[in-house]
Amino acid sequence: MIRALASKRLDAAERELGESHDYMRHILNTSLRAFLRFAKIFPISDYRRGLPADAYHVARIVAARDEDCGTCVQVEVNLGVRDNVAPEILQAVIDRRPDQLPANLQIVYEFVGALVGKTGNDEELRQAIRRDYGEEGLVELALAIGASRFLPSVKRTLGYGKACSLVEVRLPEHR
Repeated sequence: MIRALASKRLDAAERELGESHDYMRHILNTSLRAFLRFAKIFPISDYRRGLPADAYHVARIVAARDEDCGTCVQVEVNLGVRDNVAPEILQAVIDRRPDQLPANLQIVYEFVGALVGKTGNDEELRQAIRRDYGEEGLVELALAIGASRFLPSVKRTLGYGKACSLVEVRLPEHR
């Protein structure tokens, strides 16, 4: 019964986000216990209370892009579209054109890039994040970045993240 309910929820998520969740089905079908533990990431992954939607989604896209070459990034873009982030902001992030972002979002983009690239030049950017969004905003960014990297890693580990795909700013069609 729990598997059936979880499977229906995965079907709904695929329709909403426009991408396959086969790797999650793999976990569900292999071990219900593992799936129930795995599912605990979702309340963390979508936690956003004070951070503006555009900053939140810029961070998630940049973080996911470092771990994935397509479908997980597309899900992140689709979530941004769903949360009414301006298409030109999403497109600038996809195109790796931070110069086309407003200054506060350039900082988010560069901060996440410094973190995932382990460049060591993140402290000044972290201070700018604190200035713009406060300590709570920094915490929300930390959760968004961590979760956005976790899911593609699980997917790739299970062998479901093999093909690269073109990422587009589009609203997934409801099936």
